[in-house]
Amino acid sequence: MGLLEFKKYLAELVATFGFVFLAAGSVLTNQFTQGKLGNTGIALAHGLALMAMVYAVMNVSGAHINPAVTVAMWVTKRIKTKDGISYIIAQLIGSAIAGFFLLWIFQNGGKAVNFGAPALASGVTLFNGILIEAVFTFFLVFTIYGVAVDKRAPQGAIGLAIGVIVIVALLVAGPLTGAALNPARAFGPALVAGFWTHQYIYWIGPIIGAVIAGLVYNNLLLGREIKTKKD
Repeated sequence: MGLLEFKKYLAELVATFGFVFLAAGSVLTNQFTQGKLGNTGIALAHGLALMAMVYAVMNVSGAHINPAVTVAMWVTKRIKTKDGISYIIAQLIGSAIAGFFLLWIFQNGGKAVNFGAPALASGVTLFNGILIEAVFTFFLVFTIYGVAVDKRAPQGAIGLAIGVIVIVALLVAGPLTGAALNPARAFGPALVAGFWTHQYIYWIGPIIGAVIAGLVYNNLLLGREIKTKKD
């Protein structure tokens, strides 16, 4: 592993740690303060945290911060297989570290909300849960391709656009599935809580939505204008 690769993997680990810690932490703070943040506060925390992390590591790793994004980039040949696997491992490690920090800070007080792990609301079926996660992740990754991959986009808008779409997704879908849109967002809190109920929804849905979004934007909207990376 060269120094450049190490920096990219470390950036993904730290950024995912920061995002999951702040995002899941908002759920725990809301529970600790008896709902003072509310869904709006939780949505803002998710979007602003991701926006900050994107700006922080965009020039180092490309700021995937999400295994579903990495899979989409790999499918569209924008990341090498070795880097894709390493990115996902780094993201999951960062997520796990965030989970253990939340456990350390909130201790038993976090068990009531499974340390911020997303869960299906009452009445939401498994199929609908996967569909909701897939659709909103589609919008997220479509936005990512539009502002971060498409070089015609204004570069300063990258983090802002991604943060805004996450805020909107949390406002709409948060009460239904938790709107993880990101397997790493679900993994760390679930790990420390021992809460694996429906965990697969937060892998299947986001990855399906991300891959479809990547293929649509890459093949139909970009065409041959931007060359792709190959293994």
